[in-house]
Amino acid sequence: MKLIDLEKSALQLNELYEQLEMKMYGRIWTTEELALGFVGDVGDLAKLIQANAGIRNIDDCKAKLGHELSDCLWSIIVLANKCGIDLEAEFARNTRELAEYVSGELGK
Repeated sequence: MKLIDLEKSALQLNELYEQLEMKMYGRIWTTEELALGFVGDVGDLAKLIQANAGIRNIDDCKAKLGHELSDCLWSIIVLANKCGIDLEAEFARNTRELAEYVSGELGK
């Protein structure tokens, strides 16, 4: 699946969540609330990474790890969209700049 397909799928799911939020709370989550949800997912991800490394006991950690990584990716895609960030362009620029930096450091 290409990034554009991931974005489309993530944003469609977000539209469903926003409908549910309107039904339950009378409003949609703000970007700040989405970011807080993401932080919670990152905490869960850290625990699953520990379990995957054998230093925490979590049943079925591989399946849960995949799920949590997917949740985190969803959050990043939705937050980027809501903040007007072209995630694909930023990722390409950032990785290129970091690769140049690291290559330069290795050449020293």
